[in-house]
Amino acid sequence: MPHALKRILIYAALILWTIIALFPIFWTFSTTFKVAKDVQMGNIIPWVDYKPNWLGLRAIGLSPDTIFTESTPRAEFIKRFWNSIQASVGASILALILGSMAAYGLSRFSYRWKIWKNRDISFFFLSQLILPPVVLAMPFLVLYKELALLDSMVGLILIYTLSVLPIVIWIMKDQFDTIPQELEQAALVDGCSTWGAFFRIILPIALPGMVAAFILSVILCWNEYFFAALLTSSYAKTLPVMVASQTGSQGISWWSMAALSSAAILPLIVIGVFLERYIVKGLTSGSVK
Repeated sequence: MPHALKRILIYAALILWTIIALFPIFWTFSTTFKVAKDVQMGNIIPWVDYKPNWLGLRAIGLSPDTIFTESTPRAEFIKRFWNSIQASVGASILALILGSMAAYGLSRFSYRWKIWKNRDISFFFLSQLILPPVVLAMPFLVLYKELALLDSMVGLILIYTLSVLPIVIWIMKDQFDTIPQELEQAALVDGCSTWGAFFRIILPIALPGMVAAFILSVILCWNEYFFAALLTSSYAKTLPVMVASQTGSQGISWWSMAALSSAAILPLIVIGVFLERYIVKGLTSGSVK
């Protein structure tokens, strides 16, 4: 097969896959500007199949004709959006602190408890990702009720921290394994303590991995729905729960759900576009030893 034909086929396949991958995002953004008739008829192309309407943005108080007026839906949306930011960033920072220290210990020290060694402990942390969240629903619901953590930001941050902690430990341990131990030994000889070597020598070198772990944690926490719906009711409810609640006696408000989904997707798109190189750099920096 000629080289030019191969390139044409490869680019055709990439373009086709790009269209398939981006179509759900396009559909979500376009549905924001549809009315019920356009949604039911499956109209897709704006100004060709339908005329764009501000109905979706008006439902959350962000349309041009409501943006400068007092709006209860907009206040509710901003509150849920801020809750998502607090829960995602707070849990990611806490998971990064705890996960970095746990990963450093597993990378630099040898542990043994009965038949458990470092490899077994690392696998135990990673295996928590296999456990379905629904299995933990009843225990956490009872525990949070006894601790008065239901519908609180503290409770949500704690459960999110537990959810992303295995990923942080996995990424950071891989980062620490690639850093030569001679650097710490030299720092200890120069008078640094173990903590001093960790904070002054190791963490700056492992910064790309920390950034990647933090970004992935924020994304996972931002999209989390199950625990947010289970453990919150009004005060600490997040944006994904608000998106899923756009139903009523008249059915699903597809335009308002699409508007909320678009608002939830936009921060992730910004992260993906502007911080993509940090994610790739952090995840691949330990691949070559």
